[in-house]
Amino acid sequence: MLEITPNFRIDERDLQLDFVRAAGPGGQNVNKVATAVQLRFDVRASPLPEEAKARLLLLAGHRATNEGELLIEAKRFRTQEQNREDALQRFVELIRKALVKPKPRRKTKPSAASKEKRLKAKKVKGATKRLRNAPIERD
Repeated sequence: MLEITPNFRIDERDLQLDFVRAAGPGGQNVNKVATAVQLRFDVRASPLPEEAKARLLLLAGHRATNEGELLIEAKRFRTQEQNREDALQRFVELIRKALVKPKPRRKTKPSAASKEKRLKAKKVKGATKRLRNAPIERD
């Protein structure tokens, strides 16, 4: 079991880990060994609450497929084990973010003092601009 939060866990059997060849550090080793990890997770069939599933797909962005799968590629390190840990860590962090319910935004109004301050600043700016004009000559 993969612990996401103290009261929420995901079975590791729900994750599909594939090892593929990766570009990057490793020299000739890159051409011989499959060190990159592709982590697949079916969001729609997961035990997540419905609203968390929707948030997860939004947070995932281009990492989510049209079929509702989350795909995380990890190829930062030279070894399979480090890349596997990196993929799992990124997956857990993404799930944690999706489980957090966003706070509703409350509309606020500017205070009377802030309105007065803004108008005063506008008047000062306007007076400065008026002083830049050439004086009008009267005959």
